[in-house]
Amino acid sequence: MASDGRLAEAPPPNAIDLADLAPIQRRTTIVLILMQITGTVGVGVAPSIGILLAGEVTQNEAWAGLARSASTLGAAVFGLPLGSLAARHGRRVALATGWWTAGAGGMLLVVAAQLSLVVPLFIGLLLIGAGSATSLQSRFAAADLAEPRNKARALGLVVWVGTLGSVLGPNLGIPGEWMERATGLTVFASAFLIAAVCLLLAGAVVFALLRPDPLTLVRQVVPEAQPGRTGPRRGRLRQVMAELRVNPPARHAVLAVLTAQVVMVSMMTMTPVHMAMHGDTVTIVGVTISLHIVGMYGLAPLVGRIADLRGHRFTILVGVGIFLASLVVGALWPDQTGGIIVSLILLGVGWSFVNVAGSAMFSTVVSQQNRATSQGGVDALSNLCGAVAAFVAGPLLVLSSFSLLAILSIGLLVPLTVVTVLRRHVTVG
Repeated sequence: MASDGRLAEAPPPNAIDLADLAPIQRRTTIVLILMQITGTVGVGVAPSIGILLAGEVTQNEAWAGLARSASTLGAAVFGLPLGSLAARHGRRVALATGWWTAGAGGMLLVVAAQLSLVVPLFIGLLLIGAGSATSLQSRFAAADLAEPRNKARALGLVVWVGTLGSVLGPNLGIPGEWMERATGLTVFASAFLIAAVCLLLAGAVVFALLRPDPLTLVRQVVPEAQPGRTGPRRGRLRQVMAELRVNPPARHAVLAVLTAQVVMVSMMTMTPVHMAMHGDTVTIVGVTISLHIVGMYGLAPLVGRIADLRGHRFTILVGVGIFLASLVVGALWPDQTGGIIVSLILLGVGWSFVNVAGSAMFSTVVSQQNRATSQGGVDALSNLCGAVAAFVAGPLLVLSSFSLLAILSIGLLVPLTVVTVLRRHVTVG
């Protein structure tokens, strides 16, 4: 019987046993690894260089705050369409489209940085946000063919390999300085040129090599995974919302993913601005964001293994504790570079625990029929909340302090903590 209570259709004659797909799963994972490493180099440029470029071009804190949230808003805007595209045409088409859209944004940012143009800056950052949405959805692609007991580990592995690219991205200002001397482009324009090339290449890699498509193939294994025949996107959204209303574990997973994103984005987005105000160089800012990203992705395979063995609830609670430690350090030592670096590393680790566990839980408890669309919807909502947090955090930092921003972020952890402590029946993938 299907998860929505209806009788499942009999499997087609050519259905494949999940255990027989291990070689294809390994190939899929390798392609996703190559794609992630390449693409996240381009995505990683937005949290540091993109934020600094926004301040330089706009010369206005209000406009700079909006520009800083543009890439996160772009991830929100593209999350659901890419999820719907995957539901209709498979992961290969959706992932390639996302990377190529981000690559176009990167090329536009080269022009914006070189000529100090405000409108191309906003549009470019919005488009490059598609890369973030694509990187997030790749973790679900890794779990499509994974056996239930290994979903969190497969998801965590693809999150982890993004570490290399995401660490290099914030430091593209260094090769950007070399290109500036050689080409006459500004440092920021050179950095975004490198980013654009990487994003376009990531799209080419996944489009050429992700065959067979994991989402298309899994529909042969699980007949109820066939997408619902509800016509337009509005019908698919109604299905997803209807399921969330009657699926408490799915709502818990969504709360975990949203909380992790809002807390992380609100603090991480303002850190380069805060450090620059205290005289730290672009290099120090880049290193700090890189270490933060190592925290986000570096332990992801271990986090996935913990979630598979100890359960999603336990893993989320560990992440909440690490988040709390990060925010306490940030609140107590906001003017010390060392304290900020420690806070940002812990912030990334906390995000990893909560996000990986929440994402794996969601993939496990949501129905197969709505999975691709709902995964895109969760990422879209997550990034939309992150964009709002980034926009609100700017004025808060200007009007108050980094310490107050950390204290307010602690308050955001309370609902997730209460729900996770009280909800003891969450199933383990």
